[in-house]
Amino acid sequence: MRKKCLVLLFVAFNLVSCIPFNSLNSTTNIKANEEFILGNNIHGKFYANVTNISNYELIIWQYPNDGGRHSPITLKPSMSAKVKVGKNTSLRFENHSNEEVAVKLKVKGDLGLSMGYKK
Repeated sequence: MRKKCLVLLFVAFNLVSCIPFNSLNSTTNIKANEEFILGNNIHGKFYANVTNISNYELIIWQYPNDGGRHSPITLKPSMSAKVKVGKNTSLRFENHSNEEVAVKLKVKGDLGLSMGYKK
């Protein structure tokens, strides 16, 4: 009986310890007049909860890999947005201020996303 309890406890611990890996959590800093690009590669759809934790507004665009851009979001300080992003589409976070901004991200769905900066 004791052996069964230990095995059950071990299995439960392993299941619970894997829960955090179904999402990506990040705080990303974007320098003045630069952009951060999430998902500029081949991937499936994903969802992003985005919070602007800086004192300056941030503009978010969706850029399909085959061209164009759509669905602009202006994220003012302390604002949050939930963004549904289609497959093979990137999110571009534009910082047009002269100061660095920070954004808190929680991403679910396809997590095989490239990340990079652009001036």
